[in-house]
Amino acid sequence: MATCVEGNKVEPLDSDSDTSFLSDVEEVDHMKILRANGVDELQFVDSYFQKDSDASSILTEPADLYNNDCSLNDSSLNDTSLLPWDRLADWIHCICVVTFDLEIGQMIEEIYPSHATLSEQDKTSLCYLAFPDSNSGCMGDTQFHFRIRQNPADSNNGGSQVDLSSSSHSIPKSHSRYNQLCPPAFRTDPSYWWGFAYFRQVKDKNLRRGYFQKSLVIVTRLPFVELFQELMAMIAPEFFVKGSICLEICAKEIDQWPRPVPGLVLNLPLLGTLFQVRIPSFSTTASPSAGTSLTASPSKTSNNSSLRRRCLMATDVDLYSALAPLLSHLQMLWELLLCGEPLVVMATSPSICSHVVQALVNLIHPLQYCLDYRPFFTIHDSEFKEYTGRPSDPPPPVLLGVTNPFFAKALQHWPHIIRIGGDIPSSSAGLKIRASKSNQLGSSKMSECKPGVYTSYKSHLQRDKALLKLIAKGTQTHRPNQVQSALIRRHFLELTQSFIIPLERYFARLMPLQKSISPYKAAPGLSPFKAEEFLASVEHCGPQLTTGVKGDWTGLYRRFLRTPNFESWSQQRHREANKKLRALQMEALSQSDMTSWLQGKREVEVVDMVLRLREKLDATINEEALPISPQIRLHLQSQLDTVLQSLPEDLRSVLKAS
Repeated sequence: MATCVEGNKVEPLDSDSDTSFLSDVEEVDHMKILRANGVDELQFVDSYFQKDSDASSILTEPADLYNNDCSLNDSSLNDTSLLPWDRLADWIHCICVVTFDLEIGQMIEEIYPSHATLSEQDKTSLCYLAFPDSNSGCMGDTQFHFRIRQNPADSNNGGSQVDLSSSSHSIPKSHSRYNQLCPPAFRTDPSYWWGFAYFRQVKDKNLRRGYFQKSLVIVTRLPFVELFQELMAMIAPEFFVKGSICLEICAKEIDQWPRPVPGLVLNLPLLGTLFQVRIPSFSTTASPSAGTSLTASPSKTSNNSSLRRRCLMATDVDLYSALAPLLSHLQMLWELLLCGEPLVVMATSPSICSHVVQALVNLIHPLQYCLDYRPFFTIHDSEFKEYTGRPSDPPPPVLLGVTNPFFAKALQHWPHIIRIGGDIPSSSAGLKIRASKSNQLGSSKMSECKPGVYTSYKSHLQRDKALLKLIAKGTQTHRPNQVQSALIRRHFLELTQSFIIPLERYFARLMPLQKSISPYKAAPGLSPFKAEEFLASVEHCGPQLTTGVKGDWTGLYRRFLRTPNFESWSQQRHREANKKLRALQMEALSQSDMTSWLQGKREVEVVDMVLRLREKLDATINEEALPISPQIRLHLQSQLDTVLQSLPEDLRSVLKAS
């Protein structure tokens, strides 16, 4: 029976009550709050991160990003000749069983599938992170997740078709295709592993230590927080009863799943439950179910009618449960995350700190949080010395979730600290802002262990009280957590979009005019981004046009422009814009009057045109994300044939043979 997690306790779910789909990451304009039987409910139209026609005019649509070689109808997605574990590797790298040995300490007892490899450093990190860093209060079952920097596998580990550790920069081809359709915030990163752990600690008089301690961990590259937490809540209890045979059964079932494709409703059966999962995409244009709810039609589930159904958004996070005590400070924390400030969350259990860290990262979606963040970080992490440093060193721009009391002293010089004591309190018992004393190295501010937000940061924006009133009303009327989370996400999605739109609008002005694109010359480049010019435009064309939040927007932008978050956003826009310009230049070349151009041209110029046309044709085949239609390819090939026909026979033969 499936289970759900509340705090650090794992409890059984209700029976088939969860058959309707709730997504709180969709566009605001497609969301309605309804009243049914006196209870607030949400109704959504499936429209994930659709691009604004004004703000993102230079961006390509997913249908353009997926060319014929990697479209959703690609035969490789339904290839029946796949080798064993190929589909398993699309979803997870392996499942690790970590136990406690009196002689060694934490150790990996089993890796399934057995041929999946990890570097020795990764194994060590997994062992330490699979157990709570301070587990005195973690009796029973505890569920949490973590993120570690990948280390290259040892050269003597050998290789296999599912070995993702052989290169620190390699990802499966299916993940490359997934990344093309997925919003940047949910893309896989070849430099990191995700671990989803289920730890059990119970008294056992038959063991020398007096306790049974074991953890089951899914290791993957996919940031599907809700999906993998649900899977672990189902797999782990079965494993602790039936042993390794459960892992084999689960692996075989997952190996039959379709590949992870954003925008589609995926039916994923496991241990008698049918998970109907949707992965966020830029648009629903690639989805045959666009405009419908996630609840599948009878025709889609007729073969699985006897299975219990669970409907999920793969990347969702319960924002309300995690952030309720921080509600009055969320706008300030949103600024800190935008500006890449060092931030640490101190809690009493890994389930709490990992939940809060993941929820904070989600606040700035759809913008990608590009700095390193660790939902659960321990003193045994390989980056421990790098991130803690000396009190005299400036803290690194990272977001950490910790539980070990040692960090209260080691990180007391950090400028922004969130301290959560015990279970996450309700919003009515929200945490207080406490003045930071980071300039006093001998300060014992955290030794008191008082819950609160320790910072001296002065917000650039005025607090928007509308969200506080809305959530407070929902608390009084016992509004479901899913609805509360959706309201928080909607608020910050609107706020982040209002923040991004002026940047998008300014960036669109950097694009060259279409009339400057010549079919016979290289594609023109973008004008340089001038920070002061952009900042000057904020006063008249800033977020105040799309949001009621007032304050020093220019000051906030000035800080944001110096962060990796802006650098990543800018690089992504430059890549997309350059691809668009190249595509427009190819289109102009395909429609040009090549016969007229050939008149009076020297032989060397004609040969150069042959080589350029070949290069462009190769680019349309090899670069999957280049938005070129099959018709343009055909026209380019026709232009190439025309140019070749104008050359002498001997030279033409040489060029065709080369």
